[in-house]
Amino acid sequence: MQPIVAVVCDVRQFDTYTWHATPETYLKAALEVAGVLPLMVPAFGDRIDIAGLLKRVDGVMLSGSKSNVHPGLYGAEPGPDYEPYDPARDATSLPLARAAVETGVPLLAICRGLQELNVALGGTLATEIQQLEGRSDHRAPERETHDERFAIAHDVAPKADGCLAAIVGNGPVPVNSLHRQAISALAPRLQVEAVADDGTVEAVSVIDAPGFALGVQWHPEYWAKSDTPSRRIFEAFGAATRVCAGGRLAAAQ
Repeated sequence: MQPIVAVVCDVRQFDTYTWHATPETYLKAALEVAGVLPLMVPAFGDRIDIAGLLKRVDGVMLSGSKSNVHPGLYGAEPGPDYEPYDPARDATSLPLARAAVETGVPLLAICRGLQELNVALGGTLATEIQQLEGRSDHRAPERETHDERFAIAHDVAPKADGCLAAIVGNGPVPVNSLHRQAISALAPRLQVEAVADDGTVEAVSVIDAPGFALGVQWHPEYWAKSDTPSRRIFEAFGAATRVCAGGRLAAAQ
């Protein structure tokens, strides 16, 4: 039986309707590479029984998004540089991330997801990081196709013998780059797993987490079938969900 992974939706307005949606690239990477069944969770905030949800799924994946975590959630003053927002997703993803970490349900957080994880555990974010002294431009290149936008942009250096290095290796890892926000103050429960040449935090894990809990700032979902490090991240997440599912099955017998 395929493990089931909860994927929090974005809220979007299309054709006068409100949609709860997730880009297909994340869903296909989860299904076809991690070997799990992605379950799209509507962003209904505290109307969702998160404890009950986590008893029914074997993992959580927080996807990237055009929207940003609302700065008021980490003590910053809202302004145009922080927009756009998706408060319904914030109200769903942040408590879900905290609960997944506490209960040991495997968690993979990508791009916005990494930022959500940092804020959920008490960290802060910096916006328009390309304007900060010594920082590179990590924004998506202006290109016509997604293949060009998601093309490899720079290397990240995994922490030697860290949990990310155990998945992708200790050497430099080439990644894509499509973000204008990044971690500023690291949450107390997180540790850095990889950085870019300019010092930007590119991957984190949760210290002493009872289960798989990894966040990456780039987009491994896009090249999960063809890029070895991207594939290994999803395979490791899938393996963790199968362990979780197997443990629950054994406990129920």
